[in-house]
Amino acid sequence: MSTTTTDRPAAASDAAAGGPPPSRRSSKERWSRRGPLLPALVFTIIVTQIPFLITIAVSFLNWNIQRPGTKSFLGLGVYESFAGLSNFATVFTDSRLRNAVLNTVVLTASVVVISLLVGLGIAVLLDKKFPGRGVCRTLLIAPFLVMPVASALLWKHALYNPDYGLFNGTLNAIWQLFGAEEGPIVDYISTTPMPAVVAALVWQWTPFMMLILLAGLQSQPGDVLEAARIDRASSWQIFRHITLPHLRRYIELSVLLGSVYVVQTFDAIYTITQGGPGSATTNLPYEIYLTMFRKFEYGEAAAAGVVVVVGTIVVATFALRTISSLFSEEEMSR
Repeated sequence: MSTTTTDRPAAASDAAAGGPPPSRRSSKERWSRRGPLLPALVFTIIVTQIPFLITIAVSFLNWNIQRPGTKSFLGLGVYESFAGLSNFATVFTDSRLRNAVLNTVVLTASVVVISLLVGLGIAVLLDKKFPGRGVCRTLLIAPFLVMPVASALLWKHALYNPDYGLFNGTLNAIWQLFGAEEGPIVDYISTTPMPAVVAALVWQWTPFMMLILLAGLQSQPGDVLEAARIDRASSWQIFRHITLPHLRRYIELSVLLGSVYVVQTFDAIYTITQGGPGSATTNLPYEIYLTMFRKFEYGEAAAAGVVVVVGTIVVATFALRTISSLFSEEEMSR
């Protein structure tokens, strides 16, 4: 009652003083906070959404620059150039694109699962206190900071090369230890193209998974772990029944964000294998590149790009929901 009686005279005094009503004042405060963000928002819309809208428009056209014809803006002035949904039908029925979708799923699932497991193991080790932990953490983060093209070139030439690569050199040295004059020469890119790309991407993305999971490990409540140790729970029991349930949200976040990024992989495919041998490692981004810059089918490439973007948005939506729920849980715990 006392709060109500004190608030009413304050509101009455504001009204008597001729000040703006609370609703108008709150709207002005909201605009004063959001107004400075408008230039960045407009710039983001211009840079991202307008090109995407143009891509959607092109996806409905039968547009090949080797058959230019007479066209107005985007070819919309010529009825014959309008393809309707035929480009999308090609995307879902073409065997090349189906193979690219399958390769994308295999590549994404393999990289995300392996890097998640390896990152979890490294995060558990880095969560322990030992001399030089900071140096080890910095060195283990380094692969994630290397440019993707530089990383792919490193794996292709310094590791996979059959003549002077580190893998064949090590294999040759091991064979010579057992009396052989020369070890076998293995061309990893030709014989095992998909595992070669997966290994390069796992090396690049494991630090990303490790950082997220390490943050989750360091956010565990210490009193719960101490109580489990007092109750003589083993390390495996603590990890199985306390740590893993606590890391569930962080694991979901790692999987979702990793999937969003890995599904867009182009650098490693182009640099290491160029989609080969044949189409063994051709994923959707590289297939879109081939369709646009080798076949010059702009409409079909745009339709495939729209499908990839929509699929990525769906995955990103789940990722954002996971992030929001993660932050809400942290705020509630505080």
